[in-house]
Amino acid sequence: MVGHTASDVPPPTMAVKIFSAGVAACVADIITFPLDTAKVRLQVGSAIQGECLTSSAIRYKGVLGTIITLAKTEGPVKLYSGLPAGLQRQISFASLRIGLYDTVQDFFTTGKEASLGSKISAGLTTGGVAVLIGQPTEVVKVRLQAQSRLHGPKPRYTGTYNAYRIIATTEGLTGLWKGTTPNLTRNVIINCTELVTYDLMKEALVKSRLLADDVPCHFVSAVIAGFCTTVLSSPVDVVKTRFVNSSPGQYTSVPNCAMMMLTREGPSAFFKGFVPSFLRLGSWNVIMFVCFEQLKRELMKSRQTMDCAT
Repeated sequence: MVGHTASDVPPPTMAVKIFSAGVAACVADIITFPLDTAKVRLQVGSAIQGECLTSSAIRYKGVLGTIITLAKTEGPVKLYSGLPAGLQRQISFASLRIGLYDTVQDFFTTGKEASLGSKISAGLTTGGVAVLIGQPTEVVKVRLQAQSRLHGPKPRYTGTYNAYRIIATTEGLTGLWKGTTPNLTRNVIINCTELVTYDLMKEALVKSRLLADDVPCHFVSAVIAGFCTTVLSSPVDVVKTRFVNSSPGQYTSVPNCAMMMLTREGPSAFFKGFVPSFLRLGSWNVIMFVCFEQLKRELMKSRQTMDCAT
């Protein structure tokens, strides 16, 4: 991210940024994953693939209620269903979209300072590339999070790699890239809003000398970026989750999925799971960006120490 670094720490290399982004994203995912599972369950609602909900079926109410209900009825481990795919997603996805952001931004920058246009272009580029590479992990993660043990004799998938295999054999390899269009739209919005807002807020706080380029500055910038991102991405996120988790033929296309949601459930359907989305994205942003910034700094300090020693 753009900002003033400590004078005694050299600028991080591209490899350090990619590695730091991947590790920081995995740490954030492990801590906030139950919130993501709750968000998926609230978004999917009665549209869970292959599960016939009856009037006596368990309903989820609120973030905390969903987490408690899942822990009681399906076991605490269920809150982390899909975590291996989630970590695979962060390694292949976040490491690229976040780690390459500064490098791509420099490519689009023509003057001495990066313009808003170059920041947005960098967010669009890294977000798009990351989605195309990491989409299979997203599909598996959502499927595992959405499936419930309560509605059927056995789950559709017994594990992460079993899910990859079944989806590929029953739906073809293209099934692993199902929902790429809404996910691409969602992540382009998220990447641009998240990274650009964080970048601008951090730069403003440091330049105005309200905060130094350290943990408090990173914390405030990440919270603001998380809220802005949730507001803009929530409708696309809900449609993406519904479409990715749908059975073959349930929706003819992404626009058809969105229209059916609108006509059957109303506009509020596009903001289902908003609170867990913000709690998840806000807390994820704080943990990821703070870890990312500190890890970059420590790695470069270590590298500088090793260079001095040799």
